[in-house]
Amino acid sequence: QVHLVESGGGLVQAGGSLRLSCTASGNIFPIVVMGWYRQAPGKQRELVATMTDGGITNYADSVKGRFTVSRDMAKNTVSLQMNNLKPEDTAVYYCNLRRLFEGDNWGQGTQVTVSS
Repeated sequence: QVHLVESGGGLVQAGGSLRLSCTASGNIFPIVVMGWYRQAPGKQRELVATMTDGGITNYADSVKGRFTVSRDMAKNTVSLQMNNLKPEDTAVYYCNLRRLFEGDNWGQGTQVTVSS
């Protein structure tokens, strides 16, 4: 079983920064990709940023140049540095881990609220 614990959400003014972190534990190997998704009220969950075990990153167009995803392989963590936050970034952010030949595993979510 995979267990994902997120931290770092909160309330910030537009233009500010936040850093999200997620630590994975349990039966997590082999990991294919880890990253972050978000879901705003009334909208579908969407990809924010992911990084494969090989270091390949994938970003939503809306966050390119503002967000940076990183992983610490030794600690089984994935982080998301979010700069120049905008009100439209407000959402619940979910940590995601995908193992080889298996589906998605999700954290409990952390709220990010950006005020204008």
